[in-house]
Amino acid sequence: MASIFVRSLIYNVLFYVVLFCWFIVAIPTFVMPRSALMTLARLWGRGNIWLLRIICNTRVEYRGVEKIPKGPLIVASKHQSMWETFALLQFFDQPLFILKRELKWIPVFGLYLIKADMIDVDRSAGGRALLRMARRAGEQVRQGRQLIIFPEGTRTPVGAPPHYKAGVSQIYINCGAPCLPVALNSGLFWPRRTFMRYPGTLVVEFLDPLPPGLSRDEFLARISSAIEEATGRLVEAARREQAQLFGGVPDSASAKI
Repeated sequence: MASIFVRSLIYNVLFYVVLFCWFIVAIPTFVMPRSALMTLARLWGRGNIWLLRIICNTRVEYRGVEKIPKGPLIVASKHQSMWETFALLQFFDQPLFILKRELKWIPVFGLYLIKADMIDVDRSAGGRALLRMARRAGEQVRQGRQLIIFPEGTRTPVGAPPHYKAGVSQIYINCGAPCLPVALNSGLFWPRRTFMRYPGTLVVEFLDPLPPGLSRDEFLARISSAIEEATGRLVEAARREQAQLFGGVPDSASAKI
């Protein structure tokens, strides 16, 4: 475990050093099309994944990539970790995120979010703000962007009861686009609220897309059942792998995820 601690520390230091370097490299994109910034963002994401494999021995396997539709799309992903917020970028030409308004106030980083034309929402403003957000998301997706959304609204610990918010159904109705469910087990390797990074095989699985036109209730029921069933399967497989690596799941991993 001491080795995992040291490797995790090294990775986290390099993560922020590399992020700072990318901030500098990306400065010219302020006078370039949005696509230039998104290209650099995808490169940054791939670099983080490469560093994670080299330093922490965390391999990544992608399944079902051939199921990703082209054009306007909603990507509804399980959210266990910060990892998927940058790892999924590489699969989409015009990715779009919905984020807290306060993130755009962060020096430098917030300017890049504005340049990338991400959708911010004031969570304290109530239902009207959420409706405006849903309408804008629909407009952006209809223009050809791919909305990456986490239906539970926040990171959830591995094994926690799922809570899918109804707002994703409204966005789906407004967009009129297919929805791609995504399952993963990232929380076992990049736990929330700790800097520890664990070795093993992190798996992302793109599931069968749902067509547009479903009712709100049917849509929510289908994405939640598909994502949770596949995520449970991936988590169990990863736990078996960790048991082989450590003689049992590391205490720090099971306690903080």
